[in-house]
Amino acid sequence: MSWSGWGDPARAAPLPEPVVGLLRDLLGVRPLDTPPVGLADITVPPSRLTGAARNAITLAVGGAAHVRTDAESRIRHTRGKSTPDLLRIRTGEVSDAPDAVVLPGRHDEVLAVLRTCAEYGVAVVPFGGGTSVVGGLAPQHAGRFVALDLRRMNRLITLDPVSRTATLQPGLRAPQAEALLNEQGFTLGHFPQSYEWASVGGFAAARSSGQASAGYGRFDEMVLCLTVATPEGTLEVGRAPRSAAGPDLRQLVLGSEGAFGVITSVTVRVRPLPETRSYEGWRFASFEAGTAALRRLAQDGPLPTVLRLSDEAETMVGLAKPDSLGSGPRSAGCLAIVGFEGPQIEVADRLFRSHATLREHGGEFLDAGPGESWARGRYTAPYLRDSLLDAGAFVETLETAAFWSGVPTLYESVRTALTTSLTAAGTPPLVMCHISHVYPAGASLYFTVVSAQGADPVAHWAPVKRAANDAIIAAGGTISHHHGVGTDHRDWYAEEIGPLGVKIMRAVKGALDPAGILNPGVLVPPDR
Repeated sequence: MSWSGWGDPARAAPLPEPVVGLLRDLLGVRPLDTPPVGLADITVPPSRLTGAARNAITLAVGGAAHVRTDAESRIRHTRGKSTPDLLRIRTGEVSDAPDAVVLPGRHDEVLAVLRTCAEYGVAVVPFGGGTSVVGGLAPQHAGRFVALDLRRMNRLITLDPVSRTATLQPGLRAPQAEALLNEQGFTLGHFPQSYEWASVGGFAAARSSGQASAGYGRFDEMVLCLTVATPEGTLEVGRAPRSAAGPDLRQLVLGSEGAFGVITSVTVRVRPLPETRSYEGWRFASFEAGTAALRRLAQDGPLPTVLRLSDEAETMVGLAKPDSLGSGPRSAGCLAIVGFEGPQIEVADRLFRSHATLREHGGEFLDAGPGESWARGRYTAPYLRDSLLDAGAFVETLETAAFWSGVPTLYESVRTALTTSLTAAGTPPLVMCHISHVYPAGASLYFTVVSAQGADPVAHWAPVKRAANDAIIAAGGTISHHHGVGTDHRDWYAEEIGPLGVKIMRAVKGALDPAGILNPGVLVPPDR
């Protein structure tokens, strides 16, 4: 992955001229005065690991080849991929680079590293694909810390075709996992926007939700068993598909973001490869009308595998079709993407029945073109962000979720908070939104905001992000639907779960990580 952007740098193509003109005329975006700093020109601070600590960690992972302290390795493991993360690293700011990158190859090596680091007071940040956008890889720790890169733990351990389950190691990247399962006729069905780079362990640690969640479910719904290494020993949870044997400790690990332990294996349910896939585009006169149609499908069916709705602004720009950005219609309306996967006869039946529901709510069928365009470009948005940053724009995303009755208020509250705060700061934005995931009881909202960068874009964004977070909580939304908590959302997460919930989280942290070395400052509010 690019050290200063997303994925393969060659895929961050220059922006189409209509987009450049829109940015200039509508938002006042101007080209950058200076280009980003080159990798070779960045100086990392000296590693703070003592000789004794480094020797002990080296012994734990079986040799010096698996402990890296060179500048490039440390830079590539500095923070995650939020826009502030990228803006800081583009200036060469790597003061919080890890002191070393450690690459264990087995569960017992992870245990040994954690025990060693607890003994020497070295913090540990588990690292999968490095795709966190909420400060999940930016610990708040004044001392030494290492990035625990799990890339060597990248096998499909077992596949049970009778139970339709697979046990995977955490460092397995999503495309690798999918390819291994496809070879045997199965799919995980988990395709988030970070798919090309994210890891299986990261999916579990962050409660990931894929773009086909309506059909395949969220990742936390797929997980049946987990093995977790902690400084206090091994935790194994999950013995059956369902159980009444007390509270489900799997749910304690899912979404824990490395603060409670390091996931070393995940058993998930898998499904047969779909016989056919069909993606279509529909237009609605308004976001309100489209939302009503999506709610009807989510509650009464037939439920599509993929179901998304862009608001008027996102439809106009064409963000729902990244491979043809800038060619969106100038007429009013909202674009919905409706996709079905499965046996051919079943897909044909569900398509037919969905058409009746969508038309009943005012939907206009646009044919398969928009759906196929979305499917082709479904992983390109992060590359588009790189291109926007190169052009001098500021672009960031945030997401939330609410019950259906609260979605309209949440939508307006967050849009207003973003627009008002950025306009007051002298950089009026373009705020776009889409419904990205649906459930019988509610839906998630995914916002994209674009503006000029301002003199100090990181400082410029901080109060805007706070305003948006405040608006989410005030409107009754959750602070995150699928990006996670990290450090960026931690204080609002504390407000969401309340004082007793915070007390419980601290108690769990204290039981599993008494020395406080695991991703300090992430997820769990400090005891002030």
